[in-house]
Amino acid sequence: MPDATVALAPPVRANARFMRGHPAHWIALGFGSGLSPIAPGTAGTLWAWLAYVAMASRLSPLAIGGVIAVSLVVGWWACTVTARHLNVADPSAIVWDEIVAFWLVLWLVTPAGFAAQLVAFALFRGFDAAKPGPVGWADQAFKGGGWRGGFGILFDDLVAAFCTLLVIAAWRWYTP
Repeated sequence: MPDATVALAPPVRANARFMRGHPAHWIALGFGSGLSPIAPGTAGTLWAWLAYVAMASRLSPLAIGGVIAVSLVVGWWACTVTARHLNVADPSAIVWDEIVAFWLVLWLVTPAGFAAQLVAFALFRGFDAAKPGPVGWADQAFKGGGWRGGFGILFDDLVAAFCTLLVIAAWRWYTP
C-alpha cells in the first residue's frame, strides 16, 4: 500500500533574485512592485495606475483594450508559472492580477479626472482586500495548482474590478 502522506515543497520567498530567475516572475511580480514588504497588492495597483497613465498618453483606447486582452492571457501563464515556482497557490507577491484588473477599471471609467481615478483606486482596493460577497466566492472558486489555479489568481481581481465598475456606474447614474 502506498504511503498516503505527501511531502509538499516548502514555500519559496519572492525576492529580487527570484524575480530575475524567469520571465514569468517579472510579469507576475509586477516588475518588482509585488516585492513591496508592505501591502504588495496596493503597491501593484499603484504601479498599474502609473503604467496606465503612461499608456493612455501614447495609445488609443482600442490599443489599450488590446494590451489588456493580451495581458490577461500572458498574466494567466505568468501567474501559473510563478505560483508553481513559489510553491504557494496564491502568493501575495503576485500582483499581476491587481495590475490587469485595475487597468480594466481605468480603461472603462475614462475619461475621468484624478479624483474619480482615486475613488476607483480606493473602491478596487477595498473590494480586493475585504473580498465581500462575490469577490470572496471568486477567491475560493478556482483554488489549487496548475492552469486552474493561475486563472483563480486573476479571477477574484476581475470580480473586484466588476464590483468597482458597478459602484461607479451607480454613482454616475445617481449623480447629476
